[in-house]
Amino acid sequence: MCCRVADSDTMSLGKHWERTRAAHDAGAAAWKAHANPRQLGLAKKLRAEVEGTVIDLGCGQGWHLPLLEPAVGVDASMEMAQLATEHGTVTQADLRQLPFARESIGGVWASRSLVYLPRTEVPMVLAELHRVMRAGATGYLWVFEDDEGARQWRDDSLPGRTFSFWPRELLRQTLVGAGFDVGEFITWQSDIEFGQIVAPITKRWTLPDYVGADMKLLICGLNPSPSSADSGVGFHKAGNRFWPAAIQSGLVTKDRDPAHALLAHGMGMTDMAKRPTRRADELDKAEYQAGFERLVQLAEWLQPETICMVGLAGWRAAVNRKAQRGWQPETVGDRQVYLMPSTSGLNAHDTVDTLAQHLRTAAVGL
Repeated sequence: MCCRVADSDTMSLGKHWERTRAAHDAGAAAWKAHANPRQLGLAKKLRAEVEGTVIDLGCGQGWHLPLLEPAVGVDASMEMAQLATEHGTVTQADLRQLPFARESIGGVWASRSLVYLPRTEVPMVLAELHRVMRAGATGYLWVFEDDEGARQWRDDSLPGRTFSFWPRELLRQTLVGAGFDVGEFITWQSDIEFGQIVAPITKRWTLPDYVGADMKLLICGLNPSPSSADSGVGFHKAGNRFWPAAIQSGLVTKDRDPAHALLAHGMGMTDMAKRPTRRADELDKAEYQAGFERLVQLAEWLQPETICMVGLAGWRAAVNRKAQRGWQPETVGDRQVYLMPSTSGLNAHDTVDTLAQHLRTAAVGL
């Protein structure tokens, strides 16, 4: 029986990550002697389902690599990665910055690697997975089931590690926000006191969320355009004024770089609906309403300082059909909401200057 000694969903990534990585480096050889691979049949099933390379995310000693060939193992621990070379091709890398080209990967196997990250850091790892996976690529992600953001155990076999635990609905909504279709969860029974979930995922042609803890401003667009879904960057089309306005407003310093916007400036990005269309009026009210429910859950979980809705149509369809630009009387997850006009080139009434002013107002807050 384990004994809990810490519980937090906001402990810094550095504190979590460095301690956990150090524990794996120090205990790699001993871990090899007593740990055993799990879900071998599921790994074989994944190999049969996909074409091209599979990445084993957090591969540990690489036990699954022979079953996943052609495959590449990725592990943040140098010692673990070196041991895994006995079983296949391995690279040591940060899971948030994968060394693979966009849409180069056919499938992903992540056997309990995400459990070492605080829950609030997982969306960025999922955004990286979305970037490197081809549309339609599949995978299996293995997590611990409970509702704690971070926990350590006194009798852990590799002391110093921190684990995260997920309730099912939060896990499902996070995966949907990351741009994946999610299959029926597989429950894995073991002799430890908490449950384990295997989540089957398929990459959608859409945008992933770029979200995390301590967001100063969460930008919510209506839905991706086809060019944005192709590029992986919201408001990507040359005629869209969002990024020029965001740079002019001082919110960001790099053009069309949502990861940098979040990590360097605290500006997160999501969409009201995930289905790409050429025009926002191709979406129906039900899609906006379903997206609004997900936005509420996202805001309640990550608690950005404020939310800025870009484009009036989604808010009018889901919340208030008479809403006008500016601060809204309604909140989302107790967060204040600013409604600004569309940044599309089809909106001839606004300029980069006026759009930048809207973004400044939203960032300052009420």
